[in-house]
Amino acid sequence: MSIYYSGTFKRSSGVISAITKQLKKVNLKPVKRIQVQFDPFHPNAVTARDFLFHITTPKVLESNLNCVIKPNVVCDRSEPEIKVDLLEKGSVKFLANNLTVLEILQQFNKHVSSLAKPEEETPVQVTKLEKKRQKKR
Repeated sequence: MSIYYSGTFKRSSGVISAITKQLKKVNLKPVKRIQVQFDPFHPNAVTARDFLFHITTPKVLESNLNCVIKPNVVCDRSEPEIKVDLLEKGSVKFLANNLTVLEILQQFNKHVSSLAKPEEETPVQVTKLEKKRQKKR
């Protein structure tokens, strides 16, 4: 009599791979401005700084070149917060005091990146020469 295996068959790839997976989904097209405010002496300022690091990578910034990312470093013992101003209307505010970077990115994708309109694929015109090549194959 054997004991049934209860658990996963393979290990998860870890937090870093989960963050990179979320970063691939980030789309800044509906965003006008991102303000990251933190006090460097606050114990939970690390998450806001890490989010700022991840959001300023070139691949993420390519999704909207007009998006302004502004870090505000204050010294008033305030909690870290991330404010996202949208192009159309309104804003989204993340209080990063008790959140991890992964949770912030998941909520960012859920509330902000989902507002981006999907890109329409433009039909590629096929020339006569390409048609002849396709027929020969």
